[in-house]
Amino acid sequence: MAEHHKVVIVGSGPAGLTAAIYTGRANLEPIVFEGMEPGGQLTITTEVENFPGFDKGIQGPELMDTIRKQACKFGAKCEFKEVTKVDFSKRPFRLVAEGEEHTADAVIIATGATARWLGAKGEDTYRGFGISACATCDGFFYKDQRVIVVGGGDTAMEEATYLTKFASEVIIVHRREGFRASKIMLERAKKNPKIKFMLNKVIKEYLGTEIMGNKRLTGVMLEDTRDGSVEKMDIDGVFIAIGHKPNTDVFKGWLDMDETGYLKVEPGTTKTNIEGVFAAGDVADKIYRQAVTAAGTGCMAAIDAQHYLEEKGII
Repeated sequence: MAEHHKVVIVGSGPAGLTAAIYTGRANLEPIVFEGMEPGGQLTITTEVENFPGFDKGIQGPELMDTIRKQACKFGAKCEFKEVTKVDFSKRPFRLVAEGEEHTADAVIIATGATARWLGAKGEDTYRGFGISACATCDGFFYKDQRVIVVGGGDTAMEEATYLTKFASEVIIVHRREGFRASKIMLERAKKNPKIKFMLNKVIKEYLGTEIMGNKRLTGVMLEDTRDGSVEKMDIDGVFIAIGHKPNTDVFKGWLDMDETGYLKVEPGTTKTNIEGVFAAGDVADKIYRQAVTAAGTGCMAAIDAQHYLEEKGII
């Protein structure tokens, strides 16, 4: 027998857990399937200084643990399981998590988006300790320092331009001479005196130190894509800007999404094309991608779900 829930929340980042707080306080007894990365991208972020309410900053994993405890306090049930299959063709909706079948009157999808990484040697070691995928989140920590931005699209140009507010020098590393970036974004970067370009280069390896358990990126090995030559560069930080992949594969064929896979929602709401299924956070947001905006849409999704259940006479 499938276990039934009024609300199932898929994903456990700021969006999913905020939705859990609100639906929990509404006595909807939500269940949260936390997925493969419990806590979302903030669990691989060291210092979070831009989330309201923490004037001294807070560690990413600590912040997510605090929000999870708050959700559980209001009756949310969190399970470290991944949803591998859904059926939105009939009501109640059906979901399979770790081989177990569940049904739901409403579903909130908050599976987020995963940054695309290079996969170079040392990347896993220094991610969060000098390697980032979010200039808006981490740029502040690189005042008067020298950083690299990897990429050739609009995101890379935007990240590089933003980082010039803090860094002494920003070097855009791109594997080709041609750029995907729009002409206006590229010209803006080229005109910025703090931005330099290194073309036909890729990061082959990340270098760093670890003293008393404290890891820190100190440099990279750059490989020339034309002749294979390798050179060492001392650097304080690396920002990867080669795009994000929304975690929506399990929903393909059910929900409307754009060419990249971001879920489409009705403007001003979190409603998807299927009534009773809502989307919150980075899974439907390719512009802001911040913890605080994800939390905001998690609140919206919870209220949208509550109104839907009231309209259907379920609660």
